[in-house]
Amino acid sequence: MLTTQQAEIIDKTLQFVKQELHQAEAGHDWWHIYRVWNNAKLIAESEHADQFVVELAALLHDIADAKFHNGDEEAGPRVAGAWLRGLSVDEAVIEHVQHIIRHMSFKAGFGDQVFTSHEMLIVQDADRLDAIGAIGIARAFSYGGYKGRPFYDPEIKPNLNMTKEQYKNSTAPTINHFYEKLLLLKDKMNTAAGKQLAGQRHRYMEGFLEQFYMEWGE
Repeated sequence: MLTTQQAEIIDKTLQFVKQELHQAEAGHDWWHIYRVWNNAKLIAESEHADQFVVELAALLHDIADAKFHNGDEEAGPRVAGAWLRGLSVDEAVIEHVQHIIRHMSFKAGFGDQVFTSHEMLIVQDADRLDAIGAIGIARAFSYGGYKGRPFYDPEIKPNLNMTKEQYKNSTAPTINHFYEKLLLLKDKMNTAAGKQLAGQRHRYMEGFLEQFYMEWGE
């Protein structure tokens, strides 16, 4: 349960993020944040975690995504920290939120995991849920279109053993992204609620791919 002061900070942060991301790419805009925030609150209901940290991290996790800031992976933690310090949030909470933003992404999973917390696992699951299922499909093709990538090219096979740099710099067709990331997420979920929700969304993607290949003529 949030205190009155914490609830006010969450509301101010919500308005800040909504304003900052209102013109962002559709897969990483305010509505993505809104869905992740709701997912995180839903998962947290069955987990013993710091709700304040969970909600702040969910709201701020893409406030300055490196993909849209010249690959600067410290942009997000930096912007989030400045915002929270302006609200006089406790420094330990700020550092926790920054660590979550810094380490929760799929690409951060390449190599050794140097930070984790129960709160991060919840927000990570919430974010991963928005990357799969019907919404995940829509987001994948939205970002692919934003980057000028083809839907599919049968001659370009998925790279299932990418390094972090290869993942960050990939220009592969959007369908490849299903095999390089999206279909892997179900087995990477952390929480019981996350795993349950991911199962249905995973099956939806499998059905989509089956229909896609049928219509393609394969």
